[in-house]
Amino acid sequence: MIVVVIMGVVYSLSVNSFSKLKEENKKVTLLNLKEHLLALANHKEAELLCLDDCSLCTVYVGKKKVQELEGFLDSSVELYRYEFNFGFTKIEPRVYFDKDDIEKDVCFSYRVDKQGVGDQVLVAYKDKYYDFTPYFETTQVYSSLSDAQSAKENKAQELSQ
Repeated sequence: MIVVVIMGVVYSLSVNSFSKLKEENKKVTLLNLKEHLLALANHKEAELLCLDDCSLCTVYVGKKKVQELEGFLDSSVELYRYEFNFGFTKIEPRVYFDKDDIEKDVCFSYRVDKQGVGDQVLVAYKDKYYDFTPYFETTQVYSSLSDAQSAKENKAQELSQ
């Protein structure tokens, strides 16, 4: 009887460990970035911060560093914000000060707050446009900025009817 209980405990621990390893090995991309941060956040603020040339990005939950992503992006990444009257306008990355209060060049950052709402941006990277603006939908991908613009205008027309 004791052997059966021990085998059951060992089995459950090993299955649990394998499922965690599988989650950790899932490659993070711009398409699943929002969901990845939400999974890590657990009702806390989560942020992906890429400094300098974007060769190394760091994931923070709260203020704690939890993950590093090498080769996630490069310096060609661009950010846009959508405004109904003006369309998409390019935005510059925010200012960042490290723990020693030294200003660092931010190449890219994306944040999800405690309520699960992410930054409302469109990310242009390698001829694709990733729309992070929908609150309750997955990230949308477009082949051009004009396709993204058309989708926004169509959504606005839908909502106004």
